[in-house]
Amino acid sequence: MKRIIVILTTIGALIAVFIGAAIVRNTNEKEPTMKNSKTLIVYYSRTGNTKAVAELIQEKVGGDLVQIETKEARPANYQEEVAQNEQEQTEQIVPELKTNVAHFDSYDRIFIGAPTWNMALPQAVTAFLSEYDFAGKTVVPFNTHGGYGVGSVFSQIEKGTNGADVLEGISIKGGEETKGVLLAIKGNEKNKVSNKIDAWLKEIQQQ
Repeated sequence: MKRIIVILTTIGALIAVFIGAAIVRNTNEKEPTMKNSKTLIVYYSRTGNTKAVAELIQEKVGGDLVQIETKEARPANYQEEVAQNEQEQTEQIVPELKTNVAHFDSYDRIFIGAPTWNMALPQAVTAFLSEYDFAGKTVVPFNTHGGYGVGSVFSQIEKGTNGADVLEGISIKGGEETKGVLLAIKGNEKNKVSNKIDAWLKEIQQQ
């Protein structure tokens, strides 16, 4: 009888060990934490302000940095760009993109940055959102603007990334082309923006 009890006790202990190992393995196989997740930072930038924010984010969280570019060059003249963009938005025209993100499915967390154009998302970014499947991914939007705020940029990103977990974005004042101010996020201002990004990333638990 004692031998049977010892055998049963040993078997029970072995089963407990196997169950414990299975639980640990299943836990490790769940969605990756932010530390080991694969991160993509994509941005669209005309005067360099959104690019500056994207680069600061990369410095803090790592990941791959990709600029959204159109196949056809955009107008260099500000007023011509405004007119073309308004037409694209009104007629729901999306430009063809030169940008192609290889192995997009391998990314778990995607930061998406865009300026506010005509209080909305530039159509180039709309085109980018339409080309990829964001289901199951964590999407983190960021924005620069010329003084009038984020507009509908964040709501459009949320709508365009259907199935993703979209976190709270950050909107930062950049340049004002109408006043001849192009790249504003530089020098001391860049340091201030860096601090804002630190606080934001901490708040949304992405550092």
